[in-house]
Amino acid sequence: MIVIIAAVAENNALGKNNDLLWHLPNDFKRFKEVTSGHHIIMGRKTFESFPKPLPNRTHIIISRQKNFAKDGCIVVQDIEKAIETCPIGEDIFIIGGGEIYAQSIHLADQLDITRVHQSFEADVYFPEIDLSIWELSSETFQPKDEKHLFDYTFQTFVRKK
Repeated sequence: MIVIIAAVAENNALGKNNDLLWHLPNDFKRFKEVTSGHHIIMGRKTFESFPKPLPNRTHIIISRQKNFAKDGCIVVQDIEKAIETCPIGEDIFIIGGGEIYAQSIHLADQLDITRVHQSFEADVYFPEIDLSIWELSSETFQPKDEKHLFDYTFQTFVRKK
């Protein structure tokens, strides 16, 4: 199964200046639990936003730079090659950024979205979720608290049959 996983603001904002717009520890914890032990696909800019590769995951980085290489990571030129690189029958997680989400949403089977209930100024946005294609299968609301400045909802969308 191909799963897109993202934290997305009400106005579909994802980030600005190659950084996140919010800090939600429970979202990070969920991301770690869901993606650990799996292949994760991302663009080069998303990879470079990490201080180091994420533990217990196989990193597949999409880059148009022919000479781009990172130790311990697989580098490919496009989303199709990234998916082909993954083992058949295993879940694959596409983790960003905006351009990679736009290139892959038509290939995904599921969207795992953390909907941050706020709008933000951004330079990267998530593609619009077309509800004629995607069906909301579950959602869990999380109110803001001392560690989370914004209300948010974990949402799972599945592709309609």
